[in-house]
Amino acid sequence: MHGALQSGSCFWRKTAFLIVRSKMEELTGAQVIAEALKSQNVEYMFGIVGVPIIEVAMAAQAAGIKYVGMRNEQAACYAASAIGYLTGRPAVCLVVSGPGLIHALGGMANANENCWPVIVIGGSSDQNQETTGAFQEFPQVEACRLYSKFSARPSSLAMIPAVVEKAIRSSIYGRPGACYIDISGDMVNARVDRDSVRFVCCCPPPPVSLASSTEIYVAVRVLKQAQKPLIIIGKGAAYGRAEKEIKELVELSGLPFLPTPMGKGVLPDDHPNCVSAARSKALLQADVVVLLGARLNWILHFGFPPRFSPHVKVIQVDLCAEELSNNVRAAAALLGDVRAVVGQLVESLRSDRWRYPSDTEWWVKLREKMASNAQISKALALSTALPMNYYTAFHHIAELLPKDCIIVSEGANTMDIGRTMLLNRYPRHRLDAGTFGTMGVGPGFAVAAAVLEKAQQTGKRVVCVEGDSAFGFSGMEVETMCRYKLPVIIIVINNNGIYSGVDAATWKEMEKMGDMTTIAPPVTLLPEARYEQVMSAFGGRGYLVRTAEELRSALQQSLRDTDNPSLLNVLIDPASDRKQQEFPWLTRSNL
Repeated sequence: MHGALQSGSCFWRKTAFLIVRSKMEELTGAQVIAEALKSQNVEYMFGIVGVPIIEVAMAAQAAGIKYVGMRNEQAACYAASAIGYLTGRPAVCLVVSGPGLIHALGGMANANENCWPVIVIGGSSDQNQETTGAFQEFPQVEACRLYSKFSARPSSLAMIPAVVEKAIRSSIYGRPGACYIDISGDMVNARVDRDSVRFVCCCPPPPVSLASSTEIYVAVRVLKQAQKPLIIIGKGAAYGRAEKEIKELVELSGLPFLPTPMGKGVLPDDHPNCVSAARSKALLQADVVVLLGARLNWILHFGFPPRFSPHVKVIQVDLCAEELSNNVRAAAALLGDVRAVVGQLVESLRSDRWRYPSDTEWWVKLREKMASNAQISKALALSTALPMNYYTAFHHIAELLPKDCIIVSEGANTMDIGRTMLLNRYPRHRLDAGTFGTMGVGPGFAVAAAVLEKAQQTGKRVVCVEGDSAFGFSGMEVETMCRYKLPVIIIVINNNGIYSGVDAATWKEMEKMGDMTTIAPPVTLLPEARYEQVMSAFGGRGYLVRTAEELRSALQQSLRDTDNPSLLNVLIDPASDRKQQEFPWLTRSNL
């Protein structure tokens, strides 16, 4: 009898254990990843699914993260990084193992060079198959270390949230950049008790640091002694949300300013103190330059002569200590958050009641140069010759674009000329090839901006201005735009080539001469290629444009259509080029 009682007691204990066990919530690895991302305020995921990460995308959607399926991993990574720049919080690029991840490396490198936060999550071969020649086996964690700030594989399902939090934090703290998380295939569908998972709270925004008061004093002293001062506004200022403080600085001090390509719009391009139209002269003759979130790299000619004065003094504001005094020794090195540091400068100048006079010889010369350059551009823009030149096309585009549209731009002359003629009036409303000079970013950036604007219901239009060569890199993303009904307007400035091409008649003559692989100039593309038909093939609107009237009509129709994407294929003169650049220092005496 006693033994029977013992046996019964054991039975009920086991039953109770099983009941409790069954009530303990189990999560798959995919669900742990999705919940970890959601807890870090990740809202967007771009990618191309396949084995082993399909379930990760599905779990992300179930957790409330928006998933956008792209057509190429590079474009997916470009899109995710653009979200990071536009919002200050990284999005995720989700890719399969091996080749899928390798395709995304270009986007990771681009994000790192631009200092934009992005998280790349890559599936990989099962852990028990490592070194066996598994499907798409590749040393992914090691490879990504070259292109990211942080690269790791969680040691267990329980550690996934901690690794996700560290990746998010690393991507936005200090100098922003790309981070990589590797997920082995056997972790995706493996199960773990929720109670054993180490979930981590959302990491807070990056800490804000101020420059030393001593350096602020030095900077103000140097600035007040300047005869030809110039403020340069970089995309770091745009990312740092410093527009209010920079507006105060410019309007309090009366200083001229010059934006870098993605610094455009931090202050409006049509602000009276903007000297973009006299860029070369401003850079060459400035004796004191204030760098706000800009780097002295190739975009600013490294700060070297002959594009800068050999005696220029630099006041540099940057959040990365290693960047200070790069290429040119800073007269004042202000290490800190650009928004906070500009606020310090404003307070110091306000207390001194100092203002740079608006009637100086420096201002007079800058205004004269701006007026002269504007006249040259206007003459080119008003040309009625056919085919159109760049300036004519951009003149009519600029007249019709909404003032608050987001402009995405890439190409060679298309981007360079477009930068001078398509004005930006709001911060973070221009996305282009950036620090890395990457071609193919346009459609991915445009998808990201359109997804963001659609979610926020701002009504702002996204206009993607592409060279015909640049469009070819990621052109299939027009299907992505059509699939998600993103009303992006793509304008392809088609000159039949890279930098320049040939007309259709010349092409036909070359074809008669023999093998085109030995005859066609390497810069040429197929004349009058019908790019607009790529868009119409997927249900969007396509327009072939040859004249200014056709351009205006097509753009107006596209702006009215707020439901569908459009592509305007604008045929211009293959020999069209930038206006002649004036470099007065390049004379026979100093060549």
